[in-house]
Amino acid sequence: MSSGVKRWATRLGLSANSSMWIGLAALVSVGIVTWWWTRPVAAVHLPVYRTVPDFSLIDRSGKTITRADFLGRVSIVDFFYTRCTEACPLQSAYLARLQNDPTLDPSVLLVSITVDPDYDTPAVLASYASQFGADGRRWLFLTGPREAIYRLAVEGFGLAAFSARGSDRALAQTGFGPRAAWAHEETADQRIIRLVHASQFAVLDKAGRIRDYVDGTDPTTVDRLLSVVQQALRQPSELGPPS
Repeated sequence: MSSGVKRWATRLGLSANSSMWIGLAALVSVGIVTWWWTRPVAAVHLPVYRTVPDFSLIDRSGKTITRADFLGRVSIVDFFYTRCTEACPLQSAYLARLQNDPTLDPSVLLVSITVDPDYDTPAVLASYASQFGADGRRWLFLTGPREAIYRLAVEGFGLAAFSARGSDRALAQTGFGPRAAWAHEETADQRIIRLVHASQFAVLDKAGRIRDYVDGTDPTTVDRLLSVVQQALRQPSELGPPS
């Protein structure tokens, strides 16, 4: 029996046997708490929403990125653009917090895809990424042909994305309510265009399948993403394709 327990037992007028039982109870309590926090937790089965199709986009470094670069890693993907002043900065701030969170598995890949590729060149994306301290090994910023990006957003990720251009509107059919934002086109008449994109994060498993969507503007976003990522990391690799 420790001297601390003896001292408190003496103050309380307890016998040696009583103080011994108090000490044992304290040890058992500590053991139970330790077991609770370190016990193995069964993986929660996440639904498979869809498999992301193959694509080819350009990272801010100039490197070509395809679906194959996602395989073998859990990924968090969002759509944004650098001139956005509404949801996008918040989404990027959340990803920056995730990147620097010590509890996030370092193998997790963060991916931000612009919906304003005519303006967001690799150089522009590189400048934007530096504002958030983005690590090029863990956080990609992708651009590419407008039509390919919008088709990937809608048909590949199930997220809304379109601009004022008529050809893009046909790609806007999605179940997620998008946020509308405005950007200035770099043209002679400085036209204002409407860019719409869903402010959702898509969490992909190691097989390139979307396992969950997380609201990109909620105060609990970071905690929710950390939780979903941990579940995605524990998903068995033998799960079949979505039905």
